[in-house]
Amino acid sequence: MTTMSAGQRQGTRRITFLVALAVFAQESTWNFYESQVPPLLKEHLASAAVVGLLMGMDNLLGIFIQPWIGNRSDRTRTSWGRRMPYLVVGMPVAAALFVLIPHTAATLPLLIAVMFSYALVANTFKPIAEALVPDFIAPERRSRANAAVKIASSVTAIVAALISIFLVDHHLNLAFAIPSVIMLVSVVVLACTVRDSRSPAYRTVLAESREAKGVKREEPRVRDTFVEILRDTDRSRLLVLVAILLFGCAWASSRTLMTPYGMEALDVSRGAAGGLTLPSGIAFILAAYPAAVLAERYGRLRVMAGGMSVFAAAMVLATIVQTPTGTVVALCLAAAGAACFLVNAVVVLWNLAPSARVFGTYAGLYTVGWASGGFLGPAVVGGMVDITGWSLMLLDIALVATLAIAVVIRITALQRRASGLALAP
Repeated sequence: MTTMSAGQRQGTRRITFLVALAVFAQESTWNFYESQVPPLLKEHLASAAVVGLLMGMDNLLGIFIQPWIGNRSDRTRTSWGRRMPYLVVGMPVAAALFVLIPHTAATLPLLIAVMFSYALVANTFKPIAEALVPDFIAPERRSRANAAVKIASSVTAIVAALISIFLVDHHLNLAFAIPSVIMLVSVVVLACTVRDSRSPAYRTVLAESREAKGVKREEPRVRDTFVEILRDTDRSRLLVLVAILLFGCAWASSRTLMTPYGMEALDVSRGAAGGLTLPSGIAFILAAYPAAVLAERYGRLRVMAGGMSVFAAAMVLATIVQTPTGTVVALCLAAAGAACFLVNAVVVLWNLAPSARVFGTYAGLYTVGWASGGFLGPAVVGGMVDITGWSLMLLDIALVATLAIAVVIRITALQRRASGLALAP
């Protein structure tokens, strides 16, 4: 293992903080969107499946937009770098659209149109910030850096829960304005401090281009990258994407449908239901960094499987102890388990990438898997709720998580067979 100098450590910490800030900026609206837009739809729609389907619309858009924009950023060459131009343009537009959501809630078609517009714009920069991690951070430190990024994301969940508790019931328009302001302030800081043209990955790509000068060499397209993954005899990368999709289904359902679950199954108010995830956000923060350290010691895939098992068990526990307190405790355990997956899954994918030229594309493929799960999960689980009732929703989520566990166990077996070692990539 290489030893980092004090200057290198300081530089790594600085860029980790700034990347975390970029993710914090975008997630400040996404978390509140997932918490408080479902009740707006529920005022017009009786079916949980339809509400889940509309809430998954942003993820459906992401399936098409995010890999393309990630690949597009891989090909971008500016003095500012290949990621930042997309962030400084997309974030302010998304913030403006987000503010409009509660003002259009009285009319369902208008509400859906604004939701669609926000999701369309926000998806154009969603994978870009995370791609900065492999751009700047060495492979052996990426889990810790990604832990900081996920902690920032979890902080926004806490912010969304606090806004739900103190503002939603009486000042809905103001509640939607606060995340937008957070996004605007954050993007100003990023615009003044980050130049990803200085990243090691960007310089490596430029050096490769100079060496290949005079040689016809096409940049890999999204389709080319995905076909290469499909044709690879080592199925590890493909199965990682499948696991991301399946656990994305479970995680998205546990967040997107939690507010109506609290209102229907636990009989609490809309604001209180929106705050059920607050303690679990703190649990995630406490678990994220240890999840990265454990992964470096015991293997990322092994830690991911263990964490998902904790998540599934917590969903079963909440079904058995169906009270607001029992649900909060179970969500805390589930969030700690989910941290083991969320911190390490994309790092496994990055470390399996063949070149720095495709970091953005791989970030896009990760978000495709996650977005696909976010689109399918709430709709599938919502359909199950229509059949079995809200009281069994968390058990339904546990079943989906179990499928993801099985896939990760299979990846671990493939890696052990290929390398003769128990450690994951």
